[in-house]
This record gives sequence, C-alpha cells and structure tokens, in this order.
Amino acid sequence: MTRASGPGTSRSGSEGGKSLKEQYRWQLWIIVAGNSLFLYGVIQANAIRLAGLRSAFTDAQNLVPVGLALVIATVLNGLLSADAKARLVFLRWHHALPGHRAFSKYALRDPRIDAAALEKLLGSALPVDPVEQNRVWYRLCKAMENDPAVRQVHRDFLLLRDYAGLCIVFIVFYGTAAFYAIPSLKIAFIYLLALVAQYVLVRQASSNYGIRFVTTVLARWVAREQPDALKSSGKLARGTGTSDASKTRKKSSRAD
Repeated sequence: MTRASGPGTSRSGSEGGKSLKEQYRWQLWIIVAGNSLFLYGVIQANAIRLAGLRSAFTDAQNLVPVGLALVIATVLNGLLSADAKARLVFLRWHHALPGHRAFSKYALRDPRIDAAALEKLLGSALPVDPVEQNRVWYRLCKAMENDPAVRQVHRDFLLLRDYAGLCIVFIVFYGTAAFYAIPSLKIAFIYLLALVAQYVLVRQASSNYGIRFVTTVLARWVAREQPDALKSSGKLARGTGTSDASKTRKKSSRAD
C-alpha cells in the first residue's frame, strides 16, 4: 500500500475500463451535495424558527455561505494528498498505511491467512521493517489487483478514505459557515458535533476497509499460489515414490 497504490492508479475495473476513482467519483459528489443540503437545511430551519416560514423564501443570502463552502470543500479535497488522507484515517504520522504492518500484525491476526505457508511462499522470513513490509505487500497487491475480491475491497477503501478527507474539510469550512449563517450558537454547535460524529464513523469504517484490503490481498495470493506449490511437492513425492519402487523391483530381480 505505497503511494503508487493511491486513488485512481488501478485501471483494472469492470465498468468499461474506468479507474477505481472514476467508478466512485459520483458517490463523492452525492456526499458533498448531501452535506451541502444538510447545512442549508439547518440554516433554513433555524431561520424559520426565528422568523417564520416566510424567511425560507426570502433569505436567499443564506445560499452564499453554503455555495462558498461547497466550492472550497471540493477544491481542498482535490488538494489533499493520499498520504494526508491516510494519516487522517489511520491516525498515524509515520508509516500510516496498513501495508506497513501487513506481515507483523494483520497477517498474523487474519484466520484466512496461513502465516507458515505465506512465509514459505515468500521464500524468506516475513519482513519486519515497516517500509519493507509495505514494499513486499505492494508487489503482491499488483499481482492480485485483478482479483474480484481484491478489486472490490480496494474500491471501498478508496471511497471511504476520500470521504474521511472530505469530512475534515466539512468540519472546517461547513462548520465555519454554520457559525456565520446560524444566529443560534447552540444550533451551530450541535451541527458541528454532527460533522465530527460523521468523521469518527467514516474514519473507523475506512480504517477497517483498509486493513481488510491488506489481508484480502495476502489471503487471496496464498490461496492462489499454494495449490501450485502443493502440486509441485506432490509431483516430487510421486517421482520419489516411483524411483523407490523401481529400486525395490531391481533388488528383487537381482535376488531371484
């Protein structure tokens, strides 16, 4: 899970050759639109409570902070790097991606992964250094990127990672717009808490999908490679058995 595995780098997709990011971009727009409508609804509801239903149709100026926040949020989300989003999701500054702990932590915890078989297939001890773990894992990821299970969980992780980045932007800019446009500090503060709660939930879901992405790559790679290894060992065993039987027959014929 290196920088190279960031959003949009995988061209393996079932939707007309679209990149993973192109496949879920429309969902991000729905998320931005939904949060914008929610902010506008809170502003209007507070205005109606204070000035009556007529204010919902006369206070067109309330659209200005909402529209401005929408534009800024969209631009800033595009400026957030993959590393910055990973830090927001996994709450680590250094070695934030779960690929940095793929073998020392997550592979040992996932019941789908045979750690002994994984080590044997790699041909060496499981890497311990975080950078080397991520490098080895990414090599396996590229080998398995067209696997349907890997592609699906990769897409889900990227979507929620970008959503988590948007949540931080919403907290800063939509929260500021709320305190500017909503006269009631209590309502504005409740709205801000709702944005924080959104980030907490999305961040946890994104973290779970990120870890699942890492372990799914390992599990599917071991499952794919292990039968080949078993076949090779089986052929070797059959060859040894045939050789032993031949030697036995030769000894018997000499004895006769």
